[in-house]
Amino acid sequence: MWWLIVIGIVVIAILWIIIIYNKIVKLDILSKNAWSDIDVILKKRHNLIPNLVEAVKGYAAHEKETLERVIKARQMAVNVSSSDDIEKRIKAENKLTQSLRNIMAIAESYPELKANQQFAKIMEELKEIESEIEGARRYYNAVVRDYNTKIKVFPNMFIASIIKAKEKPFYEIEMEGYRETPEVKF
Repeated sequence: MWWLIVIGIVVIAILWIIIIYNKIVKLDILSKNAWSDIDVILKKRHNLIPNLVEAVKGYAAHEKETLERVIKARQMAVNVSSSDDIEKRIKAENKLTQSLRNIMAIAESYPELKANQQFAKIMEELKEIESEIEGARRYYNAVVRDYNTKIKVFPNMFIASIIKAKEKPFYEIEMEGYRETPEVKF
């Protein structure tokens, strides 16, 4: 009779390990899928940037340094995009986002550029892409939060260490002044 209890405990332990393992693997796959979605959107943005730079070039020729920074940031992001290192990609994309904000600031200084139909179309596409990136980033971060939690809580952490599950990075925005509280003066 006691052997039935031992067999029952062993079966329950094996089922528990299988369930935890499957949850960790499922969240890992979801996080990879979420990153893949971000990757597709980022490639769309990379492809749009040369058109944006060309549209701005004609109107803001003396802003050459800013345009070169955008081109350089895009190239760096494209080069890193072939890497599996998500943290490097996030940093490169954050630099590209910052340089794109500089181009938008330039556009504000040139009313004739803002009125240009080609530029307006590109900016509209860029706004849509940035919105898609934001939504995909939120989903990715939610999946990564669930995954990281799953592999760090007791007793799941034992199974996670056996299968060498590693914590995944969040896709956070790191830009100058982003986290600073704006100063309001009346």
